[in-house]
Amino acid sequence: MIKNYFLVAFRSLKRNSSYATINILGLGLGICCAILVFALVKYHLSFDTFHANSERIYRIVTEQHRDNITYVSSVPAPLGNALRMDHDFGEKIARIATFDEQLIKVKTTGETKKFNEENGIAFTEPGYFEIFNFPLLQGNASTALTEPRTALVTERVAKKLFGEVDPINQTFQINDSIEIRVTGLLQNLPPNTDQKAEIFISYPTLKSYNEWLASEDSWGGIMSAMKCYIRLRPQVSAAQVEAVLPAYVEKYRAKSKNVHHYKLQPLADVHFNERYQGSMKKSNLWVLSLIGLFLILTASVNFINLATAQALNRAGEVGIRKALGSLRRQIFWQFIAQTALITLLAGLLALMLAWLALPYVNQWFGAEVRLDFLSDATLLLFVPALLLLVTFLAGAYPGLILAGFQPIVALKGKLSQQTIGGFNTRRALIVVQFAISQALMVALFVIAEQMRFSKEADLGFDKEAVVMLPIASAPERTKTVRQELLKLSGVESVSLCFAAPAAGYSWNTTPYYDNRQEEEVFRMTLKAADDAYLSTFGLELVAGRNIFPSDTTNEFLVNEMTARKLNLSSPEELLGKSLSINGDKNGTIVGVIKDFHDNSFHEDISPAAVFSDISGYNAYAVKINKSDVATTLKSIEQTWSRLHPDQLYEHEFLDDQIASFYDTEALMLKLIQAFSLIAILIGCLGLYGLVRFMATQKTKEIGIRKVLGSSIEQILWIFGKEISLLMLIAFTIAAPVAWMLMSEWLQDFKYHIPLGPSFFVWAIAATFAVALITVSYQSIKAALMNPVKSLRSE
Repeated sequence: MIKNYFLVAFRSLKRNSSYATINILGLGLGICCAILVFALVKYHLSFDTFHANSERIYRIVTEQHRDNITYVSSVPAPLGNALRMDHDFGEKIARIATFDEQLIKVKTTGETKKFNEENGIAFTEPGYFEIFNFPLLQGNASTALTEPRTALVTERVAKKLFGEVDPINQTFQINDSIEIRVTGLLQNLPPNTDQKAEIFISYPTLKSYNEWLASEDSWGGIMSAMKCYIRLRPQVSAAQVEAVLPAYVEKYRAKSKNVHHYKLQPLADVHFNERYQGSMKKSNLWVLSLIGLFLILTASVNFINLATAQALNRAGEVGIRKALGSLRRQIFWQFIAQTALITLLAGLLALMLAWLALPYVNQWFGAEVRLDFLSDATLLLFVPALLLLVTFLAGAYPGLILAGFQPIVALKGKLSQQTIGGFNTRRALIVVQFAISQALMVALFVIAEQMRFSKEADLGFDKEAVVMLPIASAPERTKTVRQELLKLSGVESVSLCFAAPAAGYSWNTTPYYDNRQEEEVFRMTLKAADDAYLSTFGLELVAGRNIFPSDTTNEFLVNEMTARKLNLSSPEELLGKSLSINGDKNGTIVGVIKDFHDNSFHEDISPAAVFSDISGYNAYAVKINKSDVATTLKSIEQTWSRLHPDQLYEHEFLDDQIASFYDTEALMLKLIQAFSLIAILIGCLGLYGLVRFMATQKTKEIGIRKVLGSSIEQILWIFGKEISLLMLIAFTIAAPVAWMLMSEWLQDFKYHIPLGPSFFVWAIAATFAVALITVSYQSIKAALMNPVKSLRSE
C-alpha cells in the first residue's frame, strides 16, 4: 500500500512539474534556513559546556557603583589569591591575565622570526587547567606552569612558531626581552570556547610583564585583562561565596567612592551576558530561532495555498477513487505521501543549499559552525524530525480537503471554491506570509538607517583619514618617530596618544577635583595625549586654551560633560581648577573641549580628560591627506619599519575601529537582509499560486466581461484589487508588531534615529512592488485571453 502511495505521488508530481518545482523550491529555502539557524543556535549553546562539572564553574566579576553602575568581567588581581587563602569554598581557584595582539619572536640560527599572535598571551595559574578541560598532549598540567618563564602552547601555535620541531624546551620572546621556555603541548582549543589565547605563560612571569598587575597589593584598580575563575565544592552555593566577598571591599577599598560588588557569574552565562562582554546575546538567538520558525511556516503556507489551488485539477481522480471504494483515510494518506515526497526532495535541496551557504554564515558570525550530518547526533535527529513536521504541517489541511470531496459532486465537476477551502483560507494564509515579510522589511530599513546614522553622525571629532599606528619603542624615541612621520609627503599631523577619542578600549578612573579631600562619584575617561591631539582629531575648544608641549602631567583639558557632572553652570568655571587622577597625575584645567563621543552610540558621553604623559602613550595618530592615500600609506610603512626593524608593522584606519563598535548590528543587518529576501521570495511563490488559482476560477467571468466591453485595465484591476486588499490587511498586522519590536531595539542605543512613518511607507511600497511583479504575468495572461476560447472551455 505504502509503495503504491509513493508511486501514485511520483506520477502526479511528474504530470504537474511546475507545481512540484514551486513547492520544492519554497520548502527547500525554508528548510535550509531552519537547518542553518538550528546549527548556529546549537553551536552557541554548546560554548564551554564540555568541561567537567561545568555547572560548578564560575567567573568572579565586578559591579562598580558610582553615579551609575558599570559591569566588568574582571576583579582586582589580589582577590583570587586572598579568597583561596581565606576560605575553602573552591576546589580550585585560578587567575588568568590575557593580553591581545602580541608580537612573538623566535630566534633561530642566524635570524629572528617575528609573529603577530592575534589571540595574544595569557599569564595563567596551574589550577586553570584543573578547572577547564583543555587536554595536554605533552607535559604535566599541574607542574608545567609552576616555574617562572615557562609556557604551554597549543599544537597550532607550536607549528606556527617552531614548524615540525618538537616544541618542548624550545624558547620564544615576548615584550622584546622576556624569554619563555615551552614545557607542555596542548591539544588545539575547540571552536566552542571563549578562551582564545593559545599561549599560556606561568603566572609568576606576569611580574616581569606588568609589575603592578602582578602585585598582591594592587587593590586600587581593575585591569580588564585580569580574570578569576572558581570551581565550587559540590555542596557550596554561589550565594555562600558572594556573602563573604563584601568583606574584601570593606578591608581594601573602604575609602573609595567607587564601591565594588563582587559577584559569581555562572560559566554558562559567560558567552551570552552582554553586560560582561558576552559575544552573543541570547535575545539574538531567540530572534534567529523565531525567524527560522517563521520561514518554515511561510514555506508551509505556500504549500497549502498551492495544494488547495491544485485540488480542482484532482477532483476527477478523487471522485473515481472514491467511487471504486477508496476510504477517506486512504485519500488522505495518499496526499500525505505526495507531500512527503516533495518534502524529501526539498530537504535534499536544503541540505545542498545549507552546505553551500555555511562558509558565508561562518564568516558573518565569526563562527566555526559545522554541518556533520552523519556524525552529529542532534543534527541527525533534527533534520528528519523537521521534514516530518513540515510534511504534516503542510500536507494535513490539503489532504483533509481532498479526502472530503463527495464522489458524485467531484465527478460532475460541481466543486465550489468553498469546497476546496475557498479564497478566504488562501487569503488568510497570504496575509500571514506578507505580514511577516513586511515586518522584516521594516526591521531591515530601521537597522540600515541606524547603521547609516552611526556611521555619518557628528562624533565631535574627525575620524576620516586618520591612521592609527602602534608605539613600539621606548618613550624617549617616540618624539623622533613622530618627527620622521611628519616629514612625509601626505602626512598633515601626528599625535602621540593613549587612544583615539573613541576607541575599543579605555582607561578610566575616579578623579579628585579642586583639591577636594574626597574623590568624585563619577568615572572619568582618560586620554593621555600630546598637544597635537586637538588638531589631529579636529576637537573643538569651547573655553580656555590647549595644553602646552610636555612629557609629564601638569595641565588638563576636560570636556563639557565634566562640568555637567560637577553641576557647574558653565564650562568656564572649570578653568584654573586643579584635577588629580590616579594619585600621581596632578595639574590645572586649562581648557574645555566640546563634547565628543568616546564610546559607541549605545552609551552616553563620558566625562573625559586629556593630559600629557609620555609613559602612557600607546599609538601614533597620523592624519593624512586624502589625495593619494596609497602612496602615503606606503611611505608610512617604510618609515615605521626602518625605525622599528625588530617589529611587525600594522596599521588601522580610525573609521574602521569605530565601525567595529557596531559589529553585532552589522551582522543583524546582513541576516535581516538575507531572511527578508528569502521570506519575500517564498511569499511571492504563494502569491503566484493564488493568482494562478484566481485566473483559473475566473476564466468564465473574465470572458463575459470582455464580451461586454471591459478593457484590459479593468480586467487587471480584478487581480490588483484582490492583492492590494491583502497587502493592506497584512500591513495593519505587521506595522504595530514591527513598531513595538523596533522601538525596543532602538532603546539599546543612547543616541538613535526617530522611528518615523517613512520606514513603514517604504516597507509597504517595497512589498507592493514585489507583489506587482509577481502577479503581472498571470494577470496579463488572463486579461489577454481570447474570450471565445475561455467561454468555450466553460
